[in-house]
Amino acid sequence: MPAERFRVEVEGRTLDLSNLDKVLYPQAGFTKGEVIDYYTRIAPVLLPHLADRALTRIRYPNGVDGNSFFEKNAPAATPSWVRTENLPAPGSSKGRETIDYVVADDLPTLVWLANLAALELHTPQWKVGEHPDLMVVDLDPGAPASLKQCCQVALLLRDRLAADGVDAYPKTSGKKGMQLSCPIAGTQSSDDVSGYARRIAQELEREHPKLIVSKMAKNLRPGKIFIDWSQNNAAKTTVAPYSLRAQPVPSVSAPLTWDEVAAGAAGKRPSSRPYTAGEVLKRVDEHGDLLAPLLDLGPALPER
Repeated sequence: MPAERFRVEVEGRTLDLSNLDKVLYPQAGFTKGEVIDYYTRIAPVLLPHLADRALTRIRYPNGVDGNSFFEKNAPAATPSWVRTENLPAPGSSKGRETIDYVVADDLPTLVWLANLAALELHTPQWKVGEHPDLMVVDLDPGAPASLKQCCQVALLLRDRLAADGVDAYPKTSGKKGMQLSCPIAGTQSSDDVSGYARRIAQELEREHPKLIVSKMAKNLRPGKIFIDWSQNNAAKTTVAPYSLRAQPVPSVSAPLTWDEVAAGAAGKRPSSRPYTAGEVLKRVDEHGDLLAPLLDLGPALPER
């Protein structure tokens, strides 16, 4: 039986949506129609963080319990009005020299992606043709460490970065960890940014060896927080703010306030339960975009 399709107009673009009742999050009964609705409603705060950035998608055509695939290249049936950029592909698993990336600058593109079950949206720390304007560190807990310890490390990182004049803004990963994002000047290479993030991670590891690890070896991580400074590599991407994640419930990579991080470090929220799509929409109504400062350039990072 052919999939039922609905033709809609989104900001002057015509899209055919299909299988809106298909459940993509079985445990929560969350459908593709609800995914599209979430991305439509969150678009005013999400799109500025996607603008001008090459987008990597993780698609779940049969829901989060089914097979998934990373998609960097624009698919064959990409509408002509979707912005694409042909860019170098460092670290391509398929040996490509360049990739035609999708750039999600507008609501029609976001709705088109949601209709493709592109649940997760990941971006690099740079805009097309530019040096990185963000530094990102990922905080990954090794069991039995949890989000509580992530929050403790986030506070240490915030204070250490502030000593160098660098502001940091926290968000949950939507899974078990956190990320801190820092607006920077956009004048330094990804190698320079990675080098600075690595030095800070190593410094904090020396000061807090029972809590922090800066090396990637998994056998070093149990009970500690791995500060992943390598997110700033030119070939790496990080889940975008407000992106859905492929979890049993429709969890979101959710911006936090520093008061919430301090409460988490004390064993209160944020707990191990992630914020869901509905909760994040309510949080945006209450707080606006807590990561809006990331949209403006920050300082150059210290060389040494």
